[in-house]
Amino acid sequence: MPKLIINNLKKTYPNGTQALKGIDLSFSNGMYGLLGPNGSGKSTLMRTIATLQDADEGTIFMDELDVLKEKAEVRKILGFLPQEFDLYPKATAYELLEHLAILKGLTDKVSRKETLNTLLERTNLISVRNQKLGSFSGGMKQRFGVAQALLNKPKILIVDEPTAGLDPVERVRFLNILSELAVDTIVIISTHIVEDVSELCVNMAIMNEGKVLVESKPDTLIAAMNGKVWKKLVSAEELAQLEAKYKTLYSLMLMGNRVTHIYSETDPGDGFESTEPDLKDVYFYYIKGMNDV
Repeated sequence: MPKLIINNLKKTYPNGTQALKGIDLSFSNGMYGLLGPNGSGKSTLMRTIATLQDADEGTIFMDELDVLKEKAEVRKILGFLPQEFDLYPKATAYELLEHLAILKGLTDKVSRKETLNTLLERTNLISVRNQKLGSFSGGMKQRFGVAQALLNKPKILIVDEPTAGLDPVERVRFLNILSELAVDTIVIISTHIVEDVSELCVNMAIMNEGKVLVESKPDTLIAAMNGKVWKKLVSAEELAQLEAKYKTLYSLMLMGNRVTHIYSETDPGDGFESTEPDLKDVYFYYIKGMNDV
């Protein structure tokens, strides 16, 4: 089973921003989620693994392959789907995929046709293979992106913000495709959407300000908060007082009422009731630094 190992990875941009502050992570086959807010360093890490930029310090190894030094070899086993990518709107899905396949060295016409049809079937695009890309929905474009990323049968697939802007149906369809691929591939998804990680990822890390705050299995992190998350319906006026008094995880509007979740290892009283934790509670617990208090 292939392993991707990152040790002490650091990156500082010319403007002084420390995007990565000594990242240590390991990946193997399956879906791995990188969760964090915008500016946390996720995209910098993804681009570095994808050989699109250099690090200042540290190492990345895919088994015996030095990712930072042997970029040409890495690209042979890597698939990358960035958050935004350009398509030729007047080309059909099949035409552009075939063009990209030729660029990637699939020169035999018969085997290339077989590969393209297999990928279009796998990404549920075979019925629209002769449709112009300019008419594709956001989800269809994302699925085409996966198809092109799989042309070289990668051992690692990196997907940046995979479901941003997708409607619920397309989101589920797209995530199911990634889940199927993760059976025999390292699939790394970088996202700020908690549900993408909680529903699919076997392992995950939460990042913020260039650091890994925690790395574990989602179920393990959620179980560690059992009995420590409490909720209450509150008014806007009461919320400010509660935030000053308790470790407030987050608040949201639910059917016209404001529901507040707090972290407390004992019953806080004040009308709070115990609630089952989920990954959103875990996320805010670490992002707000409550584990350091």
